[in-house]
Amino acid sequence: MVVVRIPRDLKEKMREVDINWSEEIRAFIRRRIKEYELRSSLREIRERAKKRRVSVDSARLIREDRDRR
Repeated sequence: MVVVRIPRDLKEKMREVDINWSEEIRAFIRRRIKEYELRSSLREIRERAKKRRVSVDSARLIREDRDRR
């Protein structure tokens, strides 16, 4: 269970609109967690990709390929 303190004026404004605030907050938290997990996965993929990088002179490879023809 999570408890959030909300200023009185904001709470009054929340009462004026027909929104299920509990569901809104749960949906927001789910989205944020999904974003965090995605960013974390991307960071991990980038780190693994750095280890696999091979430096190749592409101009040299193109010249070699053209010379073979």
